[in-house]
This record gives sequence, C-alpha cells and structure tokens, in this order.
Amino acid sequence: MSERWKYQIKMGGIWGLFMVVFMTLFELQEKPFMEQITSYNFYLRAVIYIAVGIFGLGYFNWKQMQKNKS
Repeated sequence: MSERWKYQIKMGGIWGLFMVVFMTLFELQEKPFMEQITSYNFYLRAVIYIAVGIFGLGYFNWKQMQKNKS
C-alpha cells in the first residue's frame, strides 16, 4: 500500500470515527444511545463520515503535506 493511502486512511479514518462519536454524543439528548446505534441512519452516517474523511479530508491533507515539503 502506498504512503499516500496509509496517510489518508489514518488521518481520514480518525476524523470519521471522531465525527461519528461526536454526533452520537451530541444526539444523546434527543435519542438514547441504544436507539441510535440500532438505527439504519447511524450506520449510513458512519460510512459517509468515514468515506468523506478518507477520500476528502485525507486527500486534501496529503496534498497540503506534499506542498509544504517542497
């Protein structure tokens, strides 16, 4: 696996997981935890956050890192 993909998965995956946890905690006032994690919407949002983190945020961070190196 290339260094770019390792970086993107690491940085974007961490951001995606952080957002999933943050949004779950944020919605605890509206819905109980167990109700949130048993819904289809929770897993859809988790996949979207992680994908955006890896492919979007990870890519732009990689490009910025490469730009700063040169």
